[in-house]
Amino acid sequence: MKFLFSTVLFTLLGCKKPAQTTMTVNTFKPVTVKYLALGDSYTIGQSVDEADNFPSQLISKLNHSDSIDITSTQIIAKTGWTTQKLLNAMASENLTDTFGLVSLLIGVNNQYQGKDTGEYAVQFESLLNKAISLAGGINKDVVVIAIPDYGYTPFGQSNQQSISKEIDLFNSINQRIANRYQITYFNITPISRNYDTDLVANDGLHPSAKQYGLWVDLMYNQIKKQLLIQ
Repeated sequence: MKFLFSTVLFTLLGCKKPAQTTMTVNTFKPVTVKYLALGDSYTIGQSVDEADNFPSQLISKLNHSDSIDITSTQIIAKTGWTTQKLLNAMASENLTDTFGLVSLLIGVNNQYQGKDTGEYAVQFESLLNKAISLAGGINKDVVVIAIPDYGYTPFGQSNQQSISKEIDLFNSINQRIANRYQITYFNITPISRNYDTDLVANDGLHPSAKQYGLWVDLMYNQIKKQLLIQ
């Protein structure tokens, strides 16, 4: 009887029910974003491949983060556009979508064409208000990018000091307005102030793909952080 009890106890102890394993299903979904890029030649990436302009490089980097999915992109920009030309183009586009990210970079042609800085300030603020409205009134989803300095390119080098002084003046205006609206401002101008020919496109005037990549490196972490805030 003692032997039988020991055998039963051994059998019970040796046949413990296996522990259940819990399978975790990953239900994480990336934040989906529509992107609107507003500007001029610096936004379309004059003289570089479309994939190498700064909006395309930014989109590529954000999409590789696994936490953000840029589902669509619209670019309203053209070489030679001033603030007034961009305002006219936006009015004709009759935009109705709401965008999760809007970038604004405009002003170099105002400077190049000798436009009044007071006029620039009024028109830039109007553009910024339109950008905020297209972002659903959410200021954090709008970014302003400073005007690069073409005085450090072969095209502008002979007049570098004057160009740089005027670019600083226009950037002081757009930065002041951006700060007033609590809009994130990216000062990419120091990146452009380099006589490295690798940072200039083949036309001797516009940024190269490499320079746009440096812009994106500067902007990426902050833009990603802002897009993930719900």
